[in-house]
Amino acid sequence: MAPAHDSIATYVIADRVIVGLSHSTPDAAFDAFDVLLTATPEPPRPWVACESLTAVESAVRASPAAATALVQVLRATESLPVVTAITVESMAYSMLQHGEVFQRWLRARTSRPARATTGDPVRIERHDTRLDVVLQRPAVHNALNAAMRDALCEAFDLVTLDPSIAEVHLHGDGPSFCSGGDLDEFGLATDAGAAHLIRVARSVGQRVHENADRVTAHLHGASIGAGIEISAFAGRVVADPETMISLPEVRMGLIPGAGGTVSLPRRIGRHRTAFLALTGAPLDAETARAWGLVDDAVHPV
Repeated sequence: MAPAHDSIATYVIADRVIVGLSHSTPDAAFDAFDVLLTATPEPPRPWVACESLTAVESAVRASPAAATALVQVLRATESLPVVTAITVESMAYSMLQHGEVFQRWLRARTSRPARATTGDPVRIERHDTRLDVVLQRPAVHNALNAAMRDALCEAFDLVTLDPSIAEVHLHGDGPSFCSGGDLDEFGLATDAGAAHLIRVARSVGQRVHENADRVTAHLHGASIGAGIEISAFAGRVVADPETMISLPEVRMGLIPGAGGTVSLPRRIGRHRTAFLALTGAPLDAETARAWGLVDDAVHPV
């Protein structure tokens, strides 16, 4: 149980997710909590300005297995090496893919013809010591499919092997940086173990992390799910002021699966990461900058 505190009301939702709610911001935060909410505007980390726990409670009760797995993974991986933490996330993600909430979400989706794929999903441009890596599936807001994932892995493998590349800039063509995983490919994996092995071996986030000191991610438009999860591994993240960030996976019965339970906490802490992932709440660029999720919010030059 969370320790008692005169100014913090403690709520344990679905027997697992521990939320602290305060009408002021106490001087201390307690490690026993998963989310800390306060009515105080612009509170310091790890608090989130939110007067009610309704959004968190609704999300947990709608998807209890995913919500519980999320906070457990965040707690377990907080102090682990990045590569190990990505592996833990992937195992939990694979487990949830066969859960009832995700299967129900899949059944409820409106079927549609597969979208045609034309051209290379990623463009690479070299200018002296600078490498630009550009997502180019603009018609689907650069949704991350297997082909794009593999192309990104190859691009960052090149960066790893070539020390003459001094700086890498990750961009997205079209109206959005990346709208997250391509929903057309969700639910295609039938072997959870094999999917886990592929997810870890082909982790774009891990590759960005290994080259973080050379990587700047440039966000604009929708930067959802994998879009922000991968970017948060970069040494520098710059967002257009109109950027919209969110983590929608829990309401689908999943947790972030592109490294988000690892990359975001290392920028904003696990409490704020849990809030974003549990609620799916949109985060604007200026708040993301204030939290440290992005390093600057500026219009592109």
